[in-house]
Order: sequence, then C-alpha cells, then structure tokens
Amino acid sequence: MSGFWGRLLEIDLTSSSYKEVEVPSIIFRKFLGGRGLASWLLWRELGGRWESIDPLGPENILLILTGPLTGYYPGIKLIVSGKSPQTNGVVGSAVSSEVAVEVKAAGYDGVVIKGSSKDPVYLYIHDDRVEVRDASRLWGKTGIELLRMLREEVRVNYVLEGVKSLPPALYIGPAGENLVRTAPVNAKWTHGAGYGGYGAVMGSKKLKAVVIRGSGPLPKVANLEEFIKLRGELIKLIPTKNYWFKFWGTPSEYYFAGSRKSSEPIRNWQEEWHNIIEYSHHDLETKVWVRRFWSDWGCSLSCMKVSIVDINGKYYLTDGPDYEMGAYLGSNLGIFDVKEFTALSAIADNLGLCGIQTGNVMGLVFELYERGVLTKEDIGYELRWGDFKVASRLLEDIAYRRGIGEVLAEGTYRAALKIAEMKGLKPEEVLKYAVQVKGIGIGAHGIRSKADYPQPIAYTCSVHGGDHTSVAGLPINTIESESWKVFFDSAVVCWFNLFNIPEDIVIKFLNVVTGWNMSKDELYRELGPRILTLQRVLLLLGGPDVYWDPRIHDDNPPRFYEPLPSGPYKGKSGDREEVKKLKIQYFSELGWDELGIPTKDTLTKLGLTELEPAIERIRKRLGI
Repeated sequence: MSGFWGRLLEIDLTSSSYKEVEVPSIIFRKFLGGRGLASWLLWRELGGRWESIDPLGPENILLILTGPLTGYYPGIKLIVSGKSPQTNGVVGSAVSSEVAVEVKAAGYDGVVIKGSSKDPVYLYIHDDRVEVRDASRLWGKTGIELLRMLREEVRVNYVLEGVKSLPPALYIGPAGENLVRTAPVNAKWTHGAGYGGYGAVMGSKKLKAVVIRGSGPLPKVANLEEFIKLRGELIKLIPTKNYWFKFWGTPSEYYFAGSRKSSEPIRNWQEEWHNIIEYSHHDLETKVWVRRFWSDWGCSLSCMKVSIVDINGKYYLTDGPDYEMGAYLGSNLGIFDVKEFTALSAIADNLGLCGIQTGNVMGLVFELYERGVLTKEDIGYELRWGDFKVASRLLEDIAYRRGIGEVLAEGTYRAALKIAEMKGLKPEEVLKYAVQVKGIGIGAHGIRSKADYPQPIAYTCSVHGGDHTSVAGLPINTIESESWKVFFDSAVVCWFNLFNIPEDIVIKFLNVVTGWNMSKDELYRELGPRILTLQRVLLLLGGPDVYWDPRIHDDNPPRFYEPLPSGPYKGKSGDREEVKKLKIQYFSELGWDELGIPTKDTLTKLGLTELEPAIERIRKRLGI
C-alpha cells in the first residue's frame, strides 16, 4: 500500500493484551481512514447489536485513527471516534496532535482500544512495544499538572533509550474521569477532540492517557517525485490563500461574526448581534497574546496563538482562544471581557471540558435561571449573565458533577430532559431553550441571518448533529456538501489548510500519495455518500438511552425559528417550510427517502447491502 500500512494496533484493556489487525486495502479505498474507517470498524464490530451498546460501557470501542494524508499534507490532525455518548451514533472527532504522525511512524494506521480496566491506567507505546501502565498517581490530575507528571514519568525511559525528545500524548482531565458527556480527548494543553464526548469514553475505560512514539518512517508514497513537488507548492500556497487566518486565526470572528454577520451566540442565542469593538481579535492581540504564530506539526499556516492572562493574581494559560471556544464561554454567557473568557477557556482546558459543548449547556441553565424555571435552591447560588466567578464555579461543578453539575454533565439534550422531569414540566417546555441538534450543541455559527457559512439545513441534516465542522449543504457535489467534510475527516487533514485550495489539487495530492485514480465525481457521488449513509444508519439505530425520530429531530433548534431581535438582520429567522423543502431535496440527492432513510437501490450502488437488516430495525422502531 502507499500512504497506509494496512494494519491497526488493537489493545484490550480488560486483559492487558494486544495484537496487530490487518485491514484489506479495498477497505481503505472505500472508506479512506479516520472518520470513514471508524464508521466501518464500528459497524463491523458492533452493528448487529448497536442499540444495546452503552457508549460508556466496556463494549464500546475507542478509536484513534489516521488517514492517507496524515503526515503528508501540510498540518496534522487525528480522528478520535467510537459510539458517541452524545449522539449514540458515530462522530469523527478531529484534534491536532503529533500523536497522529507518531502512530504512523510506529507502523500503524491507528489504535483500537477495547474493554476496560478495573484500575486507572495509561498506554505507553513505542513502535511494537506496548505497555499498559498504572496511572493511579495520575488519576484526578488536571491537564497541565498531568502533562508535567506524565512527561517526567516517561523521561527516565527515554534517556535510557537515547531518545532526546519526549513523546506526545492524548489524555483526559477530571471531567472525562467523571464521565461528563461534554469531555473531549485532549492533546497538548489546549487541543481537544471535543465533539462526541469521547473523553467520557476514555474515563469509562479507566484510561487516563495514551503516550506514543514511533521511530520508523511513514509509509511510502506512490509517486515520490511528484509528491515532493506538490507538497512544496502547497506549503507556499496555503498561507497566501489564508493570510487572515495566519495573522489572526479564528479569533478574528469574535467581532465580525457578531457585528457583521449576526451569527454569534449571545446569552444562549437570545441575541446573535453585538457591536462591542473591545470584543475582538485586536484586544486579544494587545492584551492577551504572548506568542502570535504557533504551528502544529508540519503546518505552514501557523494560525494558533498562545495566551496568558492575569486575573486577581492568578495566571491562566491557553491558546487563542479559538472562536468557538471563546464565543461559547464569552458572549454566550454575557461575558465580553477578553481576559475573562480567555481565563474560562483555560479553566475548561485544564478540567478537560469541551468549551463549545459545556458552554452550550451552561447557556441553557443560565437562561432557565433567568426565566425562573430554575431557582437559587436548584443551583446553590445565583446565576448572572456576565459573571466570571459564577461561570468558573459552574465549570468546576460540571467537571466534578457537583450539585446542578450532575445534571449538566449529561450534555444539553439530556440535561434538558432531566430538568423538565425535576421541575414537573413537559420536555418541550425546556427543550425549546436547548440550542442543540441530536444531542450535540450547535457550533457558534447561527443560520438566521444567512450571512454566515451554515445553510438552513446545515445542522438539521448533518450526521454529526450540531457539529459546525461537519455541516450539510447543497449542492451535494461541491464543498457545501457534508461529503467534503467527510473527505477531510477521513483523509485526515486540517480543515483550515483546505480553505481556498481547489478540490482538484487536494484530490491530486491524495492520488500522488496513494497511487489511486480517485476523481472529484467519485468523491461526491460515492465515497462521501457511502460514509454518510453508514453514519446515518448508525445514528438512527441509536440507543440505548436516546433514540432519534427523523420526523421530530431532523430539525433546527426552536430558537432558530425566533426572529433576531436586533442588529442589521433584525426580524430574520429560520423558515420551517424552506428547511423542510431543502431537507427533502438533500436526502433525495443522497439516495435517501423523505425521512433520510437510505433506499435499497442506494445501498446496492454504494456496496452497503449488509445494512438492510439494520434499516428494517429502524423502520420497525419508527412504525413505518
């Protein structure tokens, strides 16, 4: 194979055993790697009993996967997956981490983790050497403290082996240990695979960290001469096509997403417009950033930043923070002070919480308190928009499942159901304030103004629910389609390094690495729809605690049908009839029926006829 090894490292934490597993080349051709390969592996292993698999039980499988472009295309990404504790489907959750290239350099395309340990452990992998090590002294540690201890613990071995640099790691904080469904799998001190809740899966397996070092080469490429030439061109081209991101990164959206696009979460999406100039990348640049250009492995864009703030004599270290994280822990909570939402981002990082998903559920509970649905007796203290101390306290309560944090740790959708039950209300009386789709809080980009990138069906039709990095759209044979997002999550590459780069160049790069002859038409008509169809079926199978009914749940959150109350797009809102029309068109073009259930002809065309019994189970549950 070119671009692949064709093998995975499978580790069973129950028995502390491991083995290599071969993957046929045809599977890579049909599913690439990353998100696509994860969907295939999970279907193969768990598909026949999917509805009974508890995402937080020992039967779930944690996947750490690379793709054919990992280590070759500029920039680095890794996909973490499994049955999601948020959606009960499959989410391909991306994170920037050197672990990705180390996995390949160790001779694998990914790591498959099964079973669970009785006691806390971490994995230590060096090429073909695999150890399940005691992590009892690391359990309970927060991010930065954990990384210090972990690196010191492995340093002795590496000095003895003559290796100077320390290996990278994936890990969880206290939130993951406590099975908080909004816990990511973390990397470095600020990165996280946030969507899907896979930090809770690691916690359920008593797995604190995965440390890996590979000392071998990457797999060969099919056309080395052309690869060197094309990679060199891309390294120069990417920064010129994305200069804005190079200088200001996603923080450039803090002001513009609100003031110009009316697309930013403000007080749980009650507003999406603001005109606060201090809430911007300029203030971050002058008050917060201590390092302007920070690159992950092999990236020529350098869009990350390093930030340090001092609040009342306490220092907080984080990245940009990126727009999604800062918006949900900033304007979404009524906080517009750049130092305060930077500090909240650092707190979330350190506790091992996804700022997007946790900020989303925090916005819900703040609004429910504002409306009198929840009281001080329910919370234990007052919730006030714009209060940094209250927000930081609530973050800790969620991470440690204290008080109301026990409820909010279940994520927005499940928390809304629990609060309704707690207060003797109908579910819809609370869910109308929950800005989520199929268990995942909406990314920090609204659809009401139509001035931002998501289309009206962006979240409605996504197989990832509210994930802003995997939005659906029309036409399906363009980058508006979720098939394009499937491609970069399966290839596996950084989305930012694809901005304004023609698909033809990226697909050519894939073919140069793999030796294939994939066309753009195949990507949009076969590869993407094949992976989306498999993910859609697993999403609709769902269970065991939550099931999705496409007649109800394939929709935007109720808030997006409320008129925007202010700004240049005042009065604009989502249109239910438009959403219904576009949804049916989108499903039809993918070869699904009006409920988004793949047809028999589509399964045959995509080579997925083995899904037919699963679709019958879905239809039986829905009574159709």
